[in-house]
Amino acid sequence: MMHASGQHEKAKADWQVTHAALEAHAKKRVRLDVEEGGLLLAARRAHVHQHFGYGSFVQYVERLLGYAPRVTHDKVRVAEALQALPQLSRELQEGTVNYSQARELTRVATPQTEKSWLKHARGRTAREVEKLVSGRLPGSLPDGPVEPAQQRHVLRFDVSGETLASFREAATKLQRDAGEHLTDDDLLLLLARQVLGGPADDGRASYQIALDVCEQCQRARQLADGERIDVSPTAAAMASCDAQQLPRAHVGSAQQASTERATQAVPPAVRRAVLRRDRHRCRVPGCTHARFVDIHHVHTRADGGDHSIDNLITLCGAHHRAIHEGTLTLKEGQRSGLDVQHADGTPYGDPPSSRSSWAYGRVFGALRHLGFGEREVRRTLVEARREVPADTPLDHLLRYCLEQLTARACQRAS
Repeated sequence: MMHASGQHEKAKADWQVTHAALEAHAKKRVRLDVEEGGLLLAARRAHVHQHFGYGSFVQYVERLLGYAPRVTHDKVRVAEALQALPQLSRELQEGTVNYSQARELTRVATPQTEKSWLKHARGRTAREVEKLVSGRLPGSLPDGPVEPAQQRHVLRFDVSGETLASFREAATKLQRDAGEHLTDDDLLLLLARQVLGGPADDGRASYQIALDVCEQCQRARQLADGERIDVSPTAAAMASCDAQQLPRAHVGSAQQASTERATQAVPPAVRRAVLRRDRHRCRVPGCTHARFVDIHHVHTRADGGDHSIDNLITLCGAHHRAIHEGTLTLKEGQRSGLDVQHADGTPYGDPPSSRSSWAYGRVFGALRHLGFGEREVRRTLVEARREVPADTPLDHLLRYCLEQLTARACQRAS
């Protein structure tokens, strides 16, 4: 009996030792992930890849560490966000939060809300934290309302080697044509547009939209293969630039359908002239996409922009969305040369200040979500770049812009 008990105690000690070793390894791995993210961020800011002749930073990292571009961009994004989140950074170092959880929390947490997010994340798996974060904007709280249009959707495919190779070749071509890194969202959008093709008549818009719009909250939904899917304000803004629009059916109203014909916002003759002038190509420097392109209003229609040729340019779907999301801007008064800038004001093509570029893009989206017009928001962000230090936390930048916008609104009201 004593002998059997001793074996049992020894076996128990073995699993305890193994578990303790795994716990120590997990904590060490978190520290290494945080350290690696910081080094990647420093390397990107120092443009290390240029000193070795690499064409891009992601290519340099792939050669050195074997990371795919998406992994590299995600690690740099997390490292940037952690610089403004001291409590989350501390709990990462202590091992009370793992890196996967932190990666999701950095999408929404600010210095003012990180304590609440950490409290709600405790005891949850990384997948559960991902669901908790989905549909919420930076600065929102875990128990706050979810914005359906901000929620992400996952597509998974089980394909053969031949299909995988063909897909990678198509993705490489789209990346090369765009002249920059494309997110999964941008890549699949462009692939879908290539398959759908464009209209035979250049005077017609590339696509028709059928939107249900709530009269109270203005939430828009698009019919897709028999299912109504929430679309973002960005998608609605893109469509308003260049679409044949069907009469909008207002949810809750008696008119749920209409027999009226679709109308073209931009006159066909004007659309043809713009495409001829731009040679059917996206006007963003370095982009060579020339199929299923959109017409974009430099001055938005909501801000008084008209359908004149001088106010219209040709853009591919990815760059059209980037402009409406605020990650790219068109500088005022320079339309003939199309002076495109990153969100932080650096010229397009130059490496942006990644932390401030990310912050300005997020603030742009938040302010547009609050109902402020594109032109007014862009003007305010230009002022912020002059007045606010580049390392200002996201929530302080948002507060500054809100104060400026509110002050101007009060002046107009008086």
